[in-house]
Amino acid sequence: MAESFIEKIYLGSLDKGALRFMEKRRRDDRVNNLVDRYAAMLGRFQVDSIEREERIPPEMLDQMKSIGLFGVSIPTTYGGIGLDVREQMKLVEEMTKLDISLALTSIAHCAIGVMAILLFGSEDQKRRYLPAAAAGKMIFSYALTEPRIGSDARHIETRADLSEDGSAYILNGHKSFITNANYAGGLTVFAQMDPVRPGYMGAFIVETGWDGVRTGRDMPKMGLKASSTASVQFKNVRVPVTHLLGPPGAGFRIAMTVLNYGRLALGAASVGMMKRSLEDMLKRSSSRIQFQVPIKEFPLVQEKMVKARVYSHIGAAMNELTAGLLMDNPFVPAAIETSHCKLFGTTRAWEAVYDALQVAGGSGYLTTQPYEKRMRDFRVTTVFEGTTEIHSIYPALTAAKKISEELSGSGTTLTSRVARALRLFFGRIDWPLRFEEKGMREASRLALANAKSIRRMLLLGLLFYRKDMAGKEFLLRRITHLSLYMFGLLSMLAKMEADRHTTGVCEEDLNVLAYFVEEAREVRKVSRSLFGGRKETLAAVIFKDIDASGKESHGSVL
Repeated sequence: MAESFIEKIYLGSLDKGALRFMEKRRRDDRVNNLVDRYAAMLGRFQVDSIEREERIPPEMLDQMKSIGLFGVSIPTTYGGIGLDVREQMKLVEEMTKLDISLALTSIAHCAIGVMAILLFGSEDQKRRYLPAAAAGKMIFSYALTEPRIGSDARHIETRADLSEDGSAYILNGHKSFITNANYAGGLTVFAQMDPVRPGYMGAFIVETGWDGVRTGRDMPKMGLKASSTASVQFKNVRVPVTHLLGPPGAGFRIAMTVLNYGRLALGAASVGMMKRSLEDMLKRSSSRIQFQVPIKEFPLVQEKMVKARVYSHIGAAMNELTAGLLMDNPFVPAAIETSHCKLFGTTRAWEAVYDALQVAGGSGYLTTQPYEKRMRDFRVTTVFEGTTEIHSIYPALTAAKKISEELSGSGTTLTSRVARALRLFFGRIDWPLRFEEKGMREASRLALANAKSIRRMLLLGLLFYRKDMAGKEFLLRRITHLSLYMFGLLSMLAKMEADRHTTGVCEEDLNVLAYFVEEAREVRKVSRSLFGGRKETLAAVIFKDIDASGKESHGSVL
């Protein structure tokens, strides 16, 4: 199996060619045109009334369709606009700055709803569904999550059994928290195809109007009121065999590939939210006077804006590099890279949204201000497409699996596997990066140091814990943090090197990079240990007390 950009580093070489994808930039004219039309459309409607109704008005949905927002990821061959991945992410970023609740319907449709058809559909499937999808006549949902299954997607319970005559699959099951459910005319549904082989799944194109498909009422959500989120049930739904995407059993791979684009879209939305929060903080802190000076003069207020600026720059660079990888190869293994984009972006953007309200002071708590809605709308981004907790361990688990496969494939004898492990542990990493600026050289050296530490921690972790390593979540989180900062540093370096050939390396980027280097050093100090500190040990002890007291409490109630 092919390695991702980050996995190649752990196995011994940095692919410098991948960093050059940022040099292949296009102008954002098409994106700017779409954003202008989206902004103009928003100005013609009362967002407050949409919040109350908790649904996009039909006339607004029609305008979104006419603008082309449902066809941005679909090639012009099938009636779409045909933006590349980088342009799509820029559009998501800009639309989020204006209103993420209204934007989510088209974002989810383009980023994950139709993506399986785009990537894995046959020509007949594409010609049948993509023109309607591009026009917004058939909005699509991505139906993977179930009432009892979230992140553990390999064990979904929805079943697809081949009919006796072999002409259709009989679909039975229940999907929950499905974005666009009540707007959708089409679904990409994932189901088990063999009850004794968990993960042997299929991806199916299902129309919501078919017999046996029932969509529930929209769920009462904290935010994202304009979007539709509901459950979908399938009872003996006949799905023609021609509606299976890819070969039988490929469903899990299809699901994970599509999620790369969904996670990247969340990273892009996060950058947009950080930029908008920074604009709000600067405006408010410039006009708010306390102790005879604007509050922007106070260092603790400045720190909030500095973080939003630094993190939005780093997040944008991570998104751009990852988009370049997917543009070069839409099927490239990018689980670690997109996971980093999602984790970094959503956690930092949530911090920025919080800080924007804080800078606004008491007035920020009023519903007449935009902060309350933004907090409600954005809060779920740290939950869907994989929770923060999952993405804090998933990259390390993925890397550990790759290292383990590398060792297993190095020979059948114990001697050969040990030899390969020693070469990985003590071997150098090919690192062909050279920079003129001192700050860029320091960032490169730190990224390399993290790469070496990660590889050694993975090898030692596999040696000490073997199959139990999956349960060592604190260790996995430390490895993930090192990896995330390594990727952030490399992404920013790639962005700056691309700028060198156009506008030149700017002073602000050097300062942003230097700030991020200092933060990365702080994280490295507490993350490069194989064994946790006393705090982790105490946490386990305290939780036992909590659990015991909870059981006693439940017992007394019963």
